[in-house]
Amino acid sequence: LVVGGCQANKVSRMDEGESADLTTNWNATDSRKVAKTMIKDMLSFPWVNEFKKSNNGKKPRIIVFDLRNKSHTQVAVDTFIKDIRRAVLRSGKAKFVAAKDLRQDIRDERQSQDLHASADTRAAMGQEYGADYALSGTISSIVNQSGNTKVVAYQVDLSLLNIESNEIAWTGQEEIKKK
Repeated sequence: LVVGGCQANKVSRMDEGESADLTTNWNATDSRKVAKTMIKDMLSFPWVNEFKKSNNGKKPRIIVFDLRNKSHTQVAVDTFIKDIRRAVLRSGKAKFVAAKDLRQDIRDERQSQDLHASADTRAAMGQEYGADYALSGTISSIVNQSGNTKVVAYQVDLSLLNIESNEIAWTGQEEIKKK
């Protein structure tokens, strides 16, 4: 019984881009795919060129405000946000400003440097860049099941808002269905 009851699990590595859909749950492949598709769409809209034209060629700065998981399953929202940032930065068309919690940590570090670091090596206070746009959105899901057949549709809705004017510069939607 002891010998027969012990089975070794075989684990193998996969390529980063290779999909491993073991369930209908949101996974890393979904996160990367949706982020890449949505950001490509977002950056193709006129707001980028309009901003650069009216700001002497300066690249717009974006901050991620709120991305809510309203789906029926756990979604690693932080991972999705990182995928979004990576896609934007890789495009070279816009920049990101750190989120509120990270900015506070950096401010604490600068304050510490004011007290403890030499004048020629400390980071100066009051030199932060403000964000021009705020990105926010939701991840929702709809589950449809009959017998042993289950279909889950994940819908990601994102909006990019001009912080100064509150105008919506872009809105996008991407859906993934899994059976």
